[in-house]
Amino acid sequence: MAHTPVNHPARPIYRAIGGLTGLYLVVFGVLGVIESAGNEFFAQDDTQVLGQGTNLGFSLVSILLGVVVLAGTALGRNIDVMINQWLAYVVMAVSLAGLAFIRTDANIFNFTVITVIVLMVAGLVLLMVGMYGKVGSDEEKEAWQKARLVL
Repeated sequence: MAHTPVNHPARPIYRAIGGLTGLYLVVFGVLGVIESAGNEFFAQDDTQVLGQGTNLGFSLVSILLGVVVLAGTALGRNIDVMINQWLAYVVMAVSLAGLAFIRTDANIFNFTVITVIVLMVAGLVLLMVGMYGKVGSDEEKEAWQKARLVL
């Protein structure tokens, strides 16, 4: 995409922010597994970790998403850009679905409003990181600069 910055000067910072977001998801998931051990997989109870509602199923999903983000961050080479952008859309869709089903029996991940807000913010952060972390050649950077200046 011509409008996505290439070789942004702050890309190491954005990459670190993406790694911290993945680390947060892993830590939240591990604490959720510890807290919800012994409960049903999709239990709908009052289990909370870091102020967010969770259950064993959502904790495992959080660990999986966090590990994927961390792996993408470690690999780099624009793989992290693609992973962060796609997972951002997935996380935001899951949070909106969680908001839609929050007070129904379809709330299989035991979401609370705080969980939805944190997931939406994490998705937006991943999207931002994915859009500003792209690495390219000097020719790609020059093409981006020319496209950016033509309004």
